[in-house]
Amino acid sequence: MSTTITSNEPKIIAERSFKDLDLNFTPHPIKKDVSMHFNEKAIINAVKNLVSTNFYEKPFQPDFGAGIRGLLFEPVDSVFGASIERKLTEAINNYEPRVAIESITAIPAPDENGYKVRMVFFIVNSPNPVTINFFLERIR
Repeated sequence: MSTTITSNEPKIIAERSFKDLDLNFTPHPIKKDVSMHFNEKAIINAVKNLVSTNFYEKPFQPDFGAGIRGLLFEPVDSVFGASIERKLTEAINNYEPRVAIESITAIPAPDENGYKVRMVFFIVNSPNPVTINFFLERIR
């Protein structure tokens, strides 16, 4: 027999600590083990990993990722820039619950054959916005 206790009091969410492996696998200078990233840096790495993952790359989760690799072989213009923005927003909303997106912009750079992407988001329970700038280009 189970008992469920309900309360009308607001829940207080304790500030959690997030941690992740350094995907460059750089050794810790003292421990000689793989370095760890904590909190903001761990979430930034998770977002970057999600952005760079294509569909069907993660076993048993074919929909995981942003799936933008195919768009990088299309003409570099604002139409496909908007598609990239939409796919990034959708992937982050679906697979990264620790993040609330403020804006994502993909500016076409036809001379460099890619897109300059700027993401601004808030980490849940953090008042400070986080900005990530990176360049998307197809692999040669």
